[in-house]
Amino acid sequence: FAGLADVSISEDIPVEGEITVPVGSRSPDEDYSTLDEPVKDTILRDLKAVGKKFVHVMYPKKSSALLRDWDLWGPLVLCVSLALMLQGGSADSKDDGGPQFAEVFVIIWFGAVVITLNSKLLGGTISFFQSLCVLGYCVLPLTVAMLVCRLVLLAGSGTISFIIRLIVVAAMFGWSTLASTAFLADSQPPNRKALVVYPISLFYFVISWMILTFTPQ
Repeated sequence: FAGLADVSISEDIPVEGEITVPVGSRSPDEDYSTLDEPVKDTILRDLKAVGKKFVHVMYPKKSSALLRDWDLWGPLVLCVSLALMLQGGSADSKDDGGPQFAEVFVIIWFGAVVITLNSKLLGGTISFFQSLCVLGYCVLPLTVAMLVCRLVLLAGSGTISFIIRLIVVAAMFGWSTLASTAFLADSQPPNRKALVVYPISLFYFVISWMILTFTPQ
């Protein structure tokens, strides 16, 4: 390339092309960044998104609402709330009920992971965290059932109390199962939906059994 140093371009030869960058009007959405918004606005926006997902679970229908913009804040809050309400429920426990808190975490998160892996192995089309989001948010009816059972147990623990708790837990178990299958139904192959619904039902049944057999110290 030594000869290129002697090459010169005459000023009479026009240079074609545009080297300037056009400056157009940018919309406010393109310039908006969540890094610039106040912390209060960020928290309120996240709380609003979690609240909308709770509404979708309480009024389940075939929709992808929980699959879009998934998060694990709601499942974490529900898991902590359920674990706190189940804490200290073992009459044989000599401590303050700490193991119950860990048991709830292990059952919910490990169970949700196993169901998600089962769904993926069967040909599910949703991502790992989307499935965790749906399964976690659908624990909401069972958390409501646990709250009702705690209130019923304050009035006594007789036969009538058990019947009321049985009806409430059974209804919320069905609600959780139907809600989760409604959101996950379209992501599974048509001939393998039963293989996905069964572990989901077993997952919520175990949690329902823990709620039904809960007795305060």
